[in-house]
Amino acid sequence: MTIQDLILNLKAAGFDQKATEEYLSCWRSGEIKKQLYLLSAKRDLLLHRVHQEEKQIDCLDYLVYQIAKEPPLD
Repeated sequence: MTIQDLILNLKAAGFDQKATEEYLSCWRSGEIKKQLYLLSAKRDLLLHRVHQEEKQIDCLDYLVYQIAKEPPLD
């Protein structure tokens, strides 16, 4: 993997400039455990956001369900 490919992948994964620089520093110095930690931490953050948004979708679905089962007002 080239450094350009690595940078593009990190940006696509949501790494900001500071996090990208930190990761690249670890990559250059061969700190594999820290690289894995940084990737895992970002993954955990993204997964937490997904779960939050799933809960919001569930709330919206519940409201739609409640409205749909009410008899129409004439």
